[in-house]
Formats: sequence, C-alpha cells, structure tokens
Amino acid sequence: MAYQTINKIFQRNESDLTSAEAHGLATGMLCIENKMEASGWISQLLEDDMDLLDEDKTTLISLFEQTRKLLSGEDDGFRFDLFLPGDDEPLTEQLEAIRSWCEGFLFGIGYSRSESTWPGDTGEIIKDIVEFTKLDSEIDEDITQDEIDELEGALIEIQEYLRVAVMMIRDQFMEESNTQTH
Repeated sequence: MAYQTINKIFQRNESDLTSAEAHGLATGMLCIENKMEASGWISQLLEDDMDLLDEDKTTLISLFEQTRKLLSGEDDGFRFDLFLPGDDEPLTEQLEAIRSWCEGFLFGIGYSRSESTWPGDTGEIIKDIVEFTKLDSEIDEDITQDEIDELEGALIEIQEYLRVAVMMIRDQFMEESNTQTH
C-alpha cells in the first residue's frame, strides 16, 4: 500500500491529514484497544466519512487492518513498522512525516484512553514521542553531504526507536488488560 495513495484519499476529501498522521492515529488506537473498529478510526480521520468513495474506504480499512495484524504479531513473516514516505523522498518530507506520525499516535492513545496513569514505562516513552513532535523539518540549503548523512542516520534511529516503543506500549497495555480481566 503506497504512502502517496493514502495521501491522495485525504486530498480528494479536502483533509489536511497525511498518511503518516493517519497511521499514527490507527497505531495509537490499536495499542490501547486491539479490538477497535476501523469505522471508529475513519470517523476520526474525516469529518464526513459518508462522502468517501467505496474504493477509498476499502483502502483505508485495509491499512487499518494491516496495522492491527502487524501489531498483533499474527504474521511472523512481517513486523510492524511506521507508515512513512520512502527513503527516496526529500529529507524534509521524511522529517515532517515522523512529526505527523507522532502527533497522530499521541492523539490515538489519548482518544482511546482518558486516564492519566500509564502502565510500565509508557509515560516516559510518551514524553519522548512528544519531543519528536517538535522536530524541525526545515533544512538549510547550504547543508553539507556529511550533515545530510548524519540527519538520515538520526532519522533511521528515531524510526527504530518509535517502532520498538510502539511494541513496548502495546505489550504493556495488553499486560495491563490481562491483569484487569483476571
């Protein structure tokens, strides 16, 4: 599923959302409640999801369900990753997407959980993710190749941190949920 395909759905529906932010929102919601319905996510994405083309709605539901599947570890052949523009996209777009993904994720966990106490290390991780929403995506025109390489390396580290953080948060909420049901 191509990042730009999802972006075009939002553009057609006159939404300022990006694929990254939408995926962050889905991920946050699913970390808290794995049984969350795709329709609840779509209603948060678009003010009037009734205007969605059937094909677009199917594409969005597919992204949501794929995210659920990867988060739950149902398919060992794949692993969860952030839905971001490719490495071949401009660095500014990649940085902006990371920031948007984090904003969506924070909204998703806040939407799904109104309590202010978080299990395990979740509170600290959330503080880190809040800091990522402050990333500056502006890059000086006179930047050197070494500086670009350094930024690209940092971006990879941030993505990996977020991927692992999401799995930790999901595990902590699953553990908390299992404790409460027993």
